Amino acid sequence: MLQRELIDSTQIEDGVCLELYRHGTDFMIVLGRNELMSTRMRFSEEQLAQLTIDRLGKEHARMLIGGYGMGFTYRAAAARLGEKAQIVVAEISDAIIDWAKGPMAELTGEGLSDPRLDLKICDVAALIDDANDGTCAKFDAILLDVDNGPDGIVRDANNRIYSRTGLAKARDALKPGGILAVWSAGPDPAFVKRLRDTGLEIVEWNVRSRPNKKGAHHIIWFARKS
Repeated sequence: MLQRELIDSTQIEDGVCLELYRHGTDFMIVLGRNELMSTRMRFSEEQLAQLTIDRLGKEHARMLIGGYGMGFTYRAAAARLGEKAQIVVAEISDAIIDWAKGPMAELTGEGLSDPRLDLKICDVAALIDDANDGTCAKFDAILLDVDNGPDGIVRDANNRIYSRTGLAKARDALKPGGILAVWSAGPDPAFVKRLRDTGLEIVEWNVRSRPNKKGAHHIIWFARKS
């Protein structure tokens, strides 16, 4: 039986350590006993981008993606958007990008050299703040997958993104007709209420973690600015 092999680990905050494992041909990023993402369970993360673009109906969108992870959401967006699109990706840990360029280089391919990509090592909340104060342009779409969902387990600081104040800032960072899309590992009625309080038009979408309609049930909320 194949055993999981620890490839590398990185500390992103005091007491918060992420580990990269290989299991055969698959990779997974783990926090303690929680498997945050893996190459076997990628479909819902790809759908986060694909379904947002379908709803947006805009080929040359300016998109902000919170969390690079293994790059599934980013690559799905890059595959669907036009050559004049701009994809801003905020990743809190430079080690995640090192893993993408190193052990997972075959998975990453040439994606990180795409001229449409603006990769920033920072908290996505900082870029949302910049769009609010006029430091940078507003976005057609903001895609958030920075934790295990609105009930953050990776960083306490992620909770502010999903607070009423954080969601209002995300709304205001959108262009008219723009979409805020949020991935979650499971339902969260309290978060839905906060999201509705922003005045955005909400659609809740259930999706499986694998394209064969198997695997865990995940949720994506699409919130459109009128």
